[in-house]
Amino acid sequence: MNAPMYLIGIAGGSGSGKTTFAKKIIQRVNHPEVVLLSQDSYYLSAPSPSLRVHGEANFDHPEAFDWPLLRDHLARMKQGIDVAVPVYDYKTSSRTSEMHSVGPAKVVILEGIFTLWDEALRDLFDVKIYLHVEADIRFIRRLHRDVRDRGRTHDEIIRRYYDTVRPMHQLFLEPTRKYADLIVGEESDVAADILAARVRELLK
Repeated sequence: MNAPMYLIGIAGGSGSGKTTFAKKIIQRVNHPEVVLLSQDSYYLSAPSPSLRVHGEANFDHPEAFDWPLLRDHLARMKQGIDVAVPVYDYKTSSRTSEMHSVGPAKVVILEGIFTLWDEALRDLFDVKIYLHVEADIRFIRRLHRDVRDRGRTHDEIIRRYYDTVRPMHQLFLEPTRKYADLIVGEESDVAADILAARVRELLK
């Protein structure tokens, strides 16, 4: 594997379509050397008690993530080295004992709410993207996803939205938009086409 690897960072609020957008790029490129990495894999099993809101862990705060491990993994992948990524269980809000290998690859796409929050990570990205989608659309998407895939109740989702998701978005996440090279709205097909074309050129 020849360094440097091309690294794309995709940030945006919960429910903004980060994973969907990343997969659009990957599907358009259709190449085994393009891989997807989720920042959710780097959630801490037990965020600091100081972050608790009404007795519940705040998973929408930047400090809920294992930044040293994520920085180390991205730096190593930039050098063409594969990494063992933790497997996170949303239903138990904790890491499992499993790991899965990612890389080496010529192009890595990292998606997550705070992809652009950490300065050390921002310095690693070749292109930085922020998905800007209206709050009502993001909430509806989150509601459907968390009921369908994560075993949560409507009351729990609504309570978390008001307690942590919305205030943390306004305080920490929205300000990271200024670091993006490209801001993408709800209609993301054109942006996916452009990025896929860029990636195909790099792979040549």
